[in-house]
Amino acid sequence: MTRHLDLALIGGTGLYKFPGLTHVERHAVDTPYGAPSDSIVTGNVGSRRIAFLARHGESHTIPPHRVDYRANVWALHHLGARRMVGVNAVGGIRADMGPRVRAVPDQIIDYTHGRLTSYCDVAGAEVRHIDFSEPYSAGLRKDLLAAAQRAGLAVVDGGCYGATQGPRLETRAEIARMRRDGCDLVGMTGMPEVALARELDLEYACLALVANWAAGCGPSTGSGQAPEISLPEIFANLEAATAEVPRIIASLLAV
Repeated sequence: MTRHLDLALIGGTGLYKFPGLTHVERHAVDTPYGAPSDSIVTGNVGSRRIAFLARHGESHTIPPHRVDYRANVWALHHLGARRMVGVNAVGGIRADMGPRVRAVPDQIIDYTHGRLTSYCDVAGAEVRHIDFSEPYSAGLRKDLLAAAQRAGLAVVDGGCYGATQGPRLETRAEIARMRRDGCDLVGMTGMPEVALARELDLEYACLALVANWAAGCGPSTGSGQAPEISLPEIFANLEAATAEVPRIIASLLAV
């Protein structure tokens, strides 16, 4: 089954539905890799057709290390997607990557383990050694940044996303190591999603929403220590950052 889709959107923590869609349809897609995280919703943003999938399920029941990334990406591709934006909740490491910041990273380092990371892992599948030196699609990154600018929303251009296993948050020592490695953001769902998209020749860009300072990062308290991570603050920051995502996507689709 292939149809015309202008964009596929994968929503992360805090983004479980895409508001304002018209001509909505729901699709339960069977894949060779298992079931996607939830049914896929297609609908119109203006005259443009998009597909939306909640990465953790619409009730957030799937932890990051249990997401069937292969099924998710394959299902969206099967429905006709050729361009894909992954929305990811992240922690900020770099000084300008504080809570509620939006960023479009250009690099990624994979610290995950035990995940099914390739479509080559199936018996009889073609072994593809994809070029992954630039993991995100330059053209879609540029379009996403321009869309945010047209929408009047600040977005940081570039940065390195460090993908960790989850579901726990990281230790200060782990974040210190990631900082030394060159990571600017930390999240749990960036890989293998972007690599799988490359294997299917999809354009893919990440819209990272900073929910909190990573462990040991951010402004110090009076004791000289970085503030503790507060779950209520994380969810408040995510709600604020996520509220602007539809404006960015609408702007991306308007050209």
